[in-house]
Amino acid sequence: MKLTKTFAAVGALASAAALLTACGSGTVGQTGSGDSAKPAGSKKLALIPGVQAEPFYISLQCGAQAEAKKLGYELTTQAPQKFDAAMQTQLVNALGSNPPAALLIAPTDDTAMLAPIQQVKARGAKIVEVDTSLKDTSVAASSVSSDNASGGKLAAQTMAKLANGKSGSVLVLDTIAGTSTTAARAKGFEDELKNTPNLKSIGVQFTQNEPDQAASKVTAALSSTPDLIGIFATNLNTGEGAATGLRNAGKVGAVNLIGFDASPSEVEGLKNGQYQALIAQDPASIGTQGVQQAVAAIEGKPVTRTLTAELHSITKADMDANSQYFYKQSC
Repeated sequence: MKLTKTFAAVGALASAAALLTACGSGTVGQTGSGDSAKPAGSKKLALIPGVQAEPFYISLQCGAQAEAKKLGYELTTQAPQKFDAAMQTQLVNALGSNPPAALLIAPTDDTAMLAPIQQVKARGAKIVEVDTSLKDTSVAASSVSSDNASGGKLAAQTMAKLANGKSGSVLVLDTIAGTSTTAARAKGFEDELKNTPNLKSIGVQFTQNEPDQAASKVTAALSSTPDLIGIFATNLNTGEGAATGLRNAGKVGAVNLIGFDASPSEVEGLKNGQYQALIAQDPASIGTQGVQQAVAAIEGKPVTRTLTAELHSITKADMDANSQYFYKQSC
């Protein structure tokens, strides 16, 4: 999911224990067993996704929790209320001097999260990045994510097919600067779009991961760019905001909207014509592979530094055949 590098100060969160969750609850980051993490070398794994209650991260957690149980480990999950580095830092710091054997984390900022994650590593925990990653590649034992640049490329190729030779302009909506995944998606899209002469990008605009800001960006683009033919939204919130902007302007279907991910709301939007295509990830696979790499690191077995999960372009015409890639709201 992806976010300027300056974050506003946030108030104190409820205790970390109040944020623990079991996957079966369907809400990432809410109350679970409350057990504290044991020192490195134990059977305790901790997962800190990018934000709570989001289908992508719920699906990732489901895959991770199932694999942890299979391998004889216990996984607890804590998630910030927003995709925010300050909030996520508090959760990482809450691991304290008694860290888990491994921390699986989706850094909400590729630079700001470096120091707190390093502190957990210094206390003996193995670090595995899931979904997003730090700029500093020396911290994590393994990083598991979608090939986000390829996802952006796939979105541009899909946009070209939807345009069917018609000329026009395309807007890219990103989330927050400093988010590794969405930045790669936007760049992959922009680079690939250059291979389609009839389509030209009007640039990347940031939404701060807020749907209302995405809607405002779309409204402004429709006003300033009469030949706007397509919008690529790099994550769920930007996609939902873009759909709102198009709906308010009476442009649903007239401007091709491609979203990233396949949450229940996005799938419904694809079904009813608000989206013309979705680029779906496989978050459960990311969670599964993340746990596999964490356990390998803990047990001194070979670890693969970088792993990727597949991406899939889904349109209304083939959505039933690709339903296995739709994200979950509960495990």
